Amino acid sequence: MIKEEVDAEDIADVVSRWTGIPVNKMLQSEREKLLHLEEELHKRVVGQEEAITAVSDAVRRNRAGLSDPKRPIGSFIFLGTTGVGKTELAKALADYLFDDENMMTRIDMSEYQEKFSATRLIGAPPGYVGYDEGGQLTEAIRRKPYSVVLFDEIEKAHPDVFNVLLQVLDDGRLTDNKGRVVNFKNTIIIMTSNMGSNVIRENFEKITERNREEIVENTKNLVMNMLKQTIRPEFLNRIDDIIMFAPLNQDEIAQIVRIQLDNVKKMLQENGIALEYTEEAVKSISEAGYDPEFGARPVKRVIQRKVLNQLSKDILSGKVDNSKPIVIDAVDENVYFKN
Repeated sequence: MIKEEVDAEDIADVVSRWTGIPVNKMLQSEREKLLHLEEELHKRVVGQEEAITAVSDAVRRNRAGLSDPKRPIGSFIFLGTTGVGKTELAKALADYLFDDENMMTRIDMSEYQEKFSATRLIGAPPGYVGYDEGGQLTEAIRRKPYSVVLFDEIEKAHPDVFNVLLQVLDDGRLTDNKGRVVNFKNTIIIMTSNMGSNVIRENFEKITERNREEIVENTKNLVMNMLKQTIRPEFLNRIDDIIMFAPLNQDEIAQIVRIQLDNVKKMLQENGIALEYTEEAVKSISEAGYDPEFGARPVKRVIQRKVLNQLSKDILSGKVDNSKPIVIDAVDENVYFKN
Protein backbone atom coordinates (compact mmCIF):
# COMPACT_ATOMS: atom_id res chain seq x y z
CA MET A 1 0.00 0.00 0.00
CA ILE A 2 1.37 3.45 -0.99
CA LYS A 3 1.52 6.04 1.83
CA GLU A 4 2.19 9.77 1.80
CA GLU A 5 4.59 9.71 4.74
CA VAL A 6 7.06 7.42 6.49
CA ASP A 7 5.81 6.29 9.90
CA ALA A 8 7.28 4.35 12.85
CA GLU A 9 6.29 0.99 11.34
CA ASP A 10 8.25 1.72 8.13
CA ILE A 11 11.37 2.75 10.06
CA ALA A 12 11.09 -0.35 12.26
CA ASP A 13 10.77 -2.58 9.20
CA VAL A 14 13.94 -1.15 7.59
CA VAL A 15 15.94 -1.39 10.85
CA SER A 16 14.79 -5.02 11.29
CA ARG A 17 15.91 -5.96 7.77
CA TRP A 18 19.32 -4.32 8.16
CA THR A 19 20.22 -5.49 11.67
CA GLY A 20 18.25 -8.69 12.24
CA ILE A 21 16.85 -7.07 15.40
CA PRO A 22 13.03 -7.39 15.56
CA VAL A 23 12.26 -3.71 16.17
CA ASN A 24 8.82 -3.96 14.53
CA LYS A 25 7.74 -6.54 17.12
CA MET A 26 9.07 -4.30 19.92
CA LEU A 27 6.61 -1.59 18.91
CA GLN A 28 3.85 -3.78 20.33
CA SER A 29 3.46 -3.27 24.07
CA GLU A 30 6.35 -5.31 25.48
CA ARG A 31 4.59 -5.75 28.80
CA GLU A 32 1.43 -7.15 27.22
CA LYS A 33 3.40 -9.49 24.97
CA LEU A 34 5.34 -10.97 27.89
CA LEU A 35 2.25 -11.44 30.06
CA HIS A 36 0.55 -13.48 27.32
CA LEU A 37 3.60 -15.52 26.35
CA GLU A 38 2.23 -18.86 27.61
CA GLU A 39 -1.06 -18.37 25.74
CA GLU A 40 0.74 -17.69 22.47
CA LEU A 41 3.10 -20.64 22.81
CA HIS A 42 0.17 -22.97 23.55
CA LYS A 43 -1.34 -22.08 20.17
CA ARG A 44 1.46 -24.13 18.59
CA VAL A 45 2.67 -26.45 21.35
CA VAL A 46 0.14 -28.84 22.87
CA GLY A 47 0.53 -29.82 26.55
CA GLN A 48 4.03 -29.49 28.08
CA GLU A 49 2.96 -26.96 30.74
CA GLU A 50 6.22 -27.19 32.70
CA ALA A 51 8.40 -26.42 29.67
CA ILE A 52 6.29 -23.49 28.48
CA THR A 53 6.08 -21.98 31.98
CA ALA A 54 9.84 -22.33 32.58
CA VAL A 55 10.77 -20.68 29.27
CA SER A 56 8.21 -17.88 29.74
CA ASP A 57 9.41 -17.16 33.30
CA ALA A 58 13.04 -16.93 32.12
CA VAL A 59 12.11 -14.41 29.41
CA ARG A 60 10.08 -12.30 31.87
CA ARG A 61 12.91 -12.30 34.45
CA ASN A 62 15.32 -11.08 31.80
CA ARG A 63 13.01 -8.31 30.56
CA ALA A 64 12.28 -7.18 34.13
CA GLY A 65 16.04 -6.83 34.78
CA LEU A 66 16.13 -9.63 37.36
CA SER A 67 18.66 -11.88 35.62
CA ASP A 68 22.39 -11.62 34.93
CA PRO A 69 22.70 -9.10 32.05
CA LYS A 70 25.89 -10.76 30.77
CA ARG A 71 24.40 -14.22 30.32
CA PRO A 72 21.88 -15.43 27.70
CA ILE A 73 18.16 -14.73 28.35
CA GLY A 74 17.70 -18.39 29.32
CA SER A 75 19.37 -21.77 28.85
CA PHE A 76 17.47 -25.05 28.88
CA ILE A 77 17.85 -28.76 28.23
CA PHE A 78 14.69 -30.40 26.87
CA LEU A 79 14.51 -34.14 27.48
CA GLY A 80 11.87 -36.46 26.06
CA THR A 81 10.81 -38.93 23.42
CA THR A 82 10.67 -37.97 19.75
CA GLY A 83 7.72 -35.92 18.46
CA VAL A 84 6.58 -34.37 21.76
CA GLY A 85 7.22 -30.70 20.84
CA LYS A 86 10.82 -29.94 21.87
CA THR A 87 11.83 -28.37 18.54
CA GLU A 88 8.34 -26.93 17.97
CA LEU A 89 8.57 -24.96 21.23
CA ALA A 90 11.89 -23.44 20.10
CA LYS A 91 10.31 -22.43 16.76
CA ALA A 92 7.21 -21.00 18.46
CA LEU A 93 9.41 -18.96 20.81
CA ALA A 94 11.44 -17.51 17.93
CA ASP A 95 8.27 -16.72 15.99
CA TYR A 96 6.51 -14.91 18.84
CA LEU A 97 9.43 -13.11 20.50
CA PHE A 98 11.38 -12.19 17.37
CA ASP A 99 8.53 -12.06 14.83
CA ASP A 100 10.01 -14.75 12.59
CA GLU A 101 10.41 -18.51 12.89
CA ASN A 102 13.68 -18.13 10.96
CA MET A 103 15.18 -16.22 13.91
CA MET A 104 16.21 -19.65 15.17
CA THR A 105 19.74 -20.96 14.64
CA ARG A 106 19.63 -24.75 14.57
CA ILE A 107 22.83 -26.75 15.05
CA ASP A 108 22.66 -30.54 14.75
CA MET A 109 25.11 -31.95 17.27
CA SER A 110 25.42 -35.25 15.39
CA GLU A 111 27.75 -33.27 13.06
CA TYR A 112 30.06 -32.51 16.01
CA GLN A 113 31.05 -36.02 17.13
CA GLU A 114 34.77 -35.67 16.30
CA LYS A 115 37.32 -33.81 18.44
CA PHE A 116 38.28 -31.37 15.67
CA SER A 117 34.64 -30.47 14.93
CA ALA A 118 34.45 -28.16 17.98
CA THR A 119 36.48 -25.57 16.02
CA ARG A 120 33.67 -25.37 13.44
CA LEU A 121 31.53 -23.52 16.00
CA ILE A 122 33.97 -20.58 16.23
CA GLY A 123 35.81 -21.03 12.91
CA ALA A 124 38.94 -22.80 11.70
CA PRO A 125 42.32 -21.43 12.88
CA PRO A 126 44.53 -19.41 10.45
CA GLY A 127 46.05 -21.57 7.72
CA TYR A 128 43.28 -24.18 7.84
CA VAL A 129 40.51 -24.77 5.30
CA GLY A 130 37.43 -22.65 6.10
CA TYR A 131 39.27 -19.87 7.96
CA ASP A 132 37.60 -17.17 5.83
CA GLU A 133 34.11 -18.56 6.42
CA GLY A 134 33.98 -17.98 10.18
CA GLY A 135 32.28 -20.25 12.72
CA GLN A 136 28.86 -21.82 12.22
CA LEU A 137 27.69 -20.59 15.62
CA THR A 138 29.52 -17.26 15.89
CA GLU A 139 28.62 -16.12 12.34
CA ALA A 140 24.95 -17.02 12.83
CA ILE A 141 24.72 -14.95 16.04
CA ARG A 142 26.68 -12.02 14.58
CA ARG A 143 24.05 -11.83 11.83
CA LYS A 144 21.08 -12.56 14.11
CA PRO A 145 21.94 -11.27 17.61
CA TYR A 146 18.30 -11.65 18.72
CA SER A 147 17.50 -15.33 18.20
CA VAL A 148 16.80 -18.75 19.67
CA VAL A 149 19.80 -21.11 19.41
CA LEU A 150 18.80 -24.78 19.21
CA PHE A 151 21.43 -27.47 19.79
CA ASP A 152 19.77 -30.68 18.66
CA GLU A 153 20.66 -34.05 20.26
CA ILE A 154 23.45 -32.77 22.51
CA GLU A 155 24.31 -36.24 23.80
CA LYS A 156 25.99 -36.92 20.41
CA ALA A 157 28.45 -34.01 20.68
CA HIS A 158 32.16 -34.49 21.48
CA PRO A 159 33.14 -33.36 25.05
CA ASP A 160 35.29 -30.54 23.58
CA VAL A 161 32.11 -28.96 22.17
CA PHE A 162 30.83 -28.47 25.73
CA ASN A 163 34.00 -26.52 26.59
CA VAL A 164 33.05 -23.99 23.90
CA LEU A 165 29.40 -23.85 25.03
CA LEU A 166 30.52 -23.39 28.64
CA GLN A 167 31.83 -19.91 27.72
CA VAL A 168 28.45 -19.02 26.20
CA LEU A 169 26.53 -20.09 29.33
CA ASP A 170 29.03 -18.48 31.72
CA ASP A 171 29.98 -15.18 30.07
CA GLY A 172 27.37 -14.84 27.31
CA ARG A 173 30.12 -14.33 24.73
CA LEU A 174 32.50 -16.16 22.39
CA THR A 175 35.60 -15.01 20.52
CA ASP A 176 35.67 -16.29 16.94
CA ASN A 177 38.73 -17.36 14.90
CA LYS A 178 39.39 -13.75 13.82
CA GLY A 179 39.39 -12.37 17.36
CA ARG A 180 35.92 -10.80 17.15
CA VAL A 181 33.74 -11.03 20.26
CA VAL A 182 30.22 -12.33 19.62
CA ASN A 183 27.58 -11.47 22.24
CA PHE A 184 24.93 -14.02 23.25
CA LYS A 185 23.09 -11.94 25.87
CA ASN A 186 20.01 -11.53 23.62
CA THR A 187 19.73 -15.22 22.75
CA ILE A 188 17.79 -18.11 24.27
CA ILE A 189 19.84 -21.33 24.36
CA ILE A 190 17.86 -24.57 24.00
CA MET A 191 19.44 -28.03 23.92
CA THR A 192 17.41 -31.13 23.14
CA SER A 193 18.12 -34.76 23.93
CA ASN A 194 16.33 -38.07 23.35
CA MET A 195 18.35 -39.61 26.17
CA GLY A 196 16.29 -41.91 28.39
CA SER A 197 13.33 -41.87 26.01
CA ASN A 198 12.68 -45.59 26.63
CA VAL A 199 12.59 -45.04 30.40
CA ILE A 200 10.26 -42.04 30.00
CA ARG A 201 7.89 -43.93 27.72
CA GLU A 202 7.73 -47.07 29.91
CA ASN A 203 7.23 -45.14 33.16
CA PHE A 204 4.65 -42.73 31.77
CA GLU A 205 2.50 -45.61 30.53
CA LYS A 206 1.89 -46.50 34.21
CA ILE A 207 0.67 -43.01 35.15
CA THR A 208 -2.70 -42.52 36.89
CA GLU A 209 -4.05 -39.38 38.57
CA ARG A 210 -3.02 -40.80 41.95
CA ASN A 211 0.61 -41.67 41.19
CA ARG A 212 1.40 -38.96 38.58
CA GLU A 213 3.70 -36.81 40.76
CA GLU A 214 5.65 -39.80 42.09
CA ILE A 215 6.24 -41.35 38.64
CA VAL A 216 7.22 -38.00 37.07
CA GLU A 217 9.73 -37.34 39.88
CA ASN A 218 11.22 -40.88 39.75
CA THR A 219 11.52 -40.76 35.95
CA LYS A 220 13.18 -37.35 36.06
CA ASN A 221 15.75 -38.64 38.59
CA LEU A 222 16.54 -41.68 36.41
CA VAL A 223 16.99 -39.57 33.28
CA MET A 224 19.06 -36.98 35.17
CA ASN A 225 21.46 -39.74 36.31
CA MET A 226 21.83 -40.85 32.67
CA LEU A 227 22.49 -37.23 31.65
CA LYS A 228 25.18 -36.82 34.34
CA GLN A 229 27.04 -39.85 32.98
CA THR A 230 27.27 -38.18 29.55
CA ILE A 231 27.60 -34.46 30.36
CA ARG A 232 29.94 -32.98 32.97
CA PRO A 233 28.40 -31.51 36.18
CA GLU A 234 29.98 -28.05 35.69
CA PHE A 235 28.09 -27.76 32.39
CA LEU A 236 24.76 -28.95 33.83
CA ASN A 237 25.14 -26.51 36.77
CA ARG A 238 25.12 -23.55 34.39
CA ILE A 239 21.83 -24.54 32.74
CA ASP A 240 18.81 -22.57 34.01
CA ASP A 241 16.41 -25.52 33.83
CA ILE A 242 16.36 -29.16 32.71
CA ILE A 243 12.84 -30.03 31.59
CA MET A 244 11.36 -33.42 30.81
CA PHE A 245 8.66 -33.48 28.13
CA ALA A 246 5.81 -35.91 28.78
CA PRO A 247 4.66 -38.31 26.02
CA LEU A 248 1.47 -37.11 24.31
CA ASN A 249 -1.90 -38.72 25.07
CA GLN A 250 -4.85 -39.31 22.71
CA ASP A 251 -6.59 -35.99 23.53
CA GLU A 252 -3.40 -34.00 22.89
CA ILE A 253 -2.93 -35.75 19.53
CA ALA A 254 -6.51 -34.68 18.63
CA GLN A 255 -5.56 -31.05 19.46
CA ILE A 256 -2.52 -31.35 17.19
CA VAL A 257 -4.77 -32.69 14.38
CA ARG A 258 -6.95 -29.55 14.73
CA ILE A 259 -3.86 -27.29 14.55
CA GLN A 260 -2.61 -29.11 11.42
CA LEU A 261 -6.04 -28.98 9.73
CA ASP A 262 -6.26 -25.25 10.54
CA ASN A 263 -2.92 -24.84 8.74
CA VAL A 264 -4.37 -26.64 5.70
CA LYS A 265 -7.40 -24.32 5.93
CA LYS A 266 -5.12 -21.24 5.79
CA MET A 267 -3.26 -22.62 2.75
CA LEU A 268 -6.52 -23.20 0.89
CA GLN A 269 -7.88 -19.75 1.84
CA GLU A 270 -4.97 -18.19 -0.08
CA ASN A 271 -6.31 -19.98 -3.18
CA GLY A 272 -9.89 -18.86 -2.53
CA ILE A 273 -11.08 -22.26 -1.26
CA ALA A 274 -12.92 -22.63 2.06
CA LEU A 275 -12.37 -25.71 4.22
CA GLU A 276 -14.25 -27.10 7.22
CA TYR A 277 -13.85 -30.33 9.17
CA THR A 278 -16.02 -32.38 11.53
CA GLU A 279 -15.12 -33.83 14.92
CA GLU A 280 -15.53 -37.31 13.37
CA ALA A 281 -12.70 -36.45 10.95
CA VAL A 282 -10.50 -35.23 13.82
CA LYS A 283 -11.21 -38.41 15.79
CA SER A 284 -10.47 -40.70 12.81
CA ILE A 285 -7.18 -38.93 11.93
CA SER A 286 -6.00 -38.77 15.56
CA GLU A 287 -6.69 -42.49 16.09
CA ALA A 288 -4.78 -43.37 12.91
CA GLY A 289 -1.91 -41.03 13.88
CA TYR A 290 -1.62 -41.97 17.56
CA ASP A 291 1.60 -43.76 18.42
CA PRO A 292 3.09 -43.16 21.91
CA GLU A 293 6.55 -44.09 20.59
CA PHE A 294 6.66 -41.45 17.83
CA GLY A 295 4.53 -38.67 19.36
CA ALA A 296 2.99 -36.20 16.89
CA ARG A 297 5.16 -37.12 13.89
CA PRO A 298 2.77 -39.75 12.41
CA VAL A 299 -0.09 -37.18 12.41
CA LYS A 300 1.49 -35.21 9.56
CA ARG A 301 1.91 -38.37 7.50
CA VAL A 302 -1.71 -39.44 8.10
CA ILE A 303 -3.00 -35.97 7.07
CA GLN A 304 -0.86 -36.12 3.91
CA ARG A 305 -2.12 -39.60 3.07
CA LYS A 306 -5.79 -39.22 3.98
CA VAL A 307 -6.43 -35.52 3.28
CA LEU A 308 -3.82 -33.71 1.18
CA ASN A 309 -3.28 -36.39 -1.49
CA GLN A 310 -6.97 -36.69 -2.38
CA LEU A 311 -7.57 -32.96 -1.99
CA SER A 312 -4.78 -32.08 -4.43
CA LYS A 313 -6.23 -34.51 -7.01
CA ASP A 314 -9.71 -32.98 -6.64
CA ILE A 315 -8.36 -29.41 -7.02
CA LEU A 316 -6.27 -30.24 -10.11
CA SER A 317 -9.09 -32.19 -11.79
CA GLY A 318 -11.54 -29.28 -11.28
CA LYS A 319 -13.92 -31.23 -9.02
CA VAL A 320 -13.81 -28.56 -6.30
CA ASP A 321 -16.57 -25.93 -6.37
CA ASN A 322 -14.99 -22.72 -4.99
CA SER A 323 -18.41 -21.23 -4.17
CA LYS A 324 -18.99 -23.86 -1.46
CA PRO A 325 -16.71 -24.99 1.38
CA ILE A 326 -15.04 -28.40 1.29
CA VAL A 327 -16.02 -30.40 4.39
CA ILE A 328 -13.71 -33.14 5.67
CA ASP A 329 -15.76 -35.90 7.31
CA ALA A 330 -15.13 -39.50 8.33
CA VAL A 331 -16.84 -42.80 9.01
CA ASP A 332 -14.64 -45.04 11.15
CA GLU A 333 -11.23 -45.11 9.38
CA ASN A 334 -12.47 -43.70 6.08
CA VAL A 335 -11.94 -39.95 5.58
CA TYR A 336 -13.93 -38.36 2.74
CA PHE A 337 -14.83 -34.90 1.35
CA LYS A 338 -18.18 -33.17 0.86
CA ASN A 339 -18.42 -30.15 -1.44
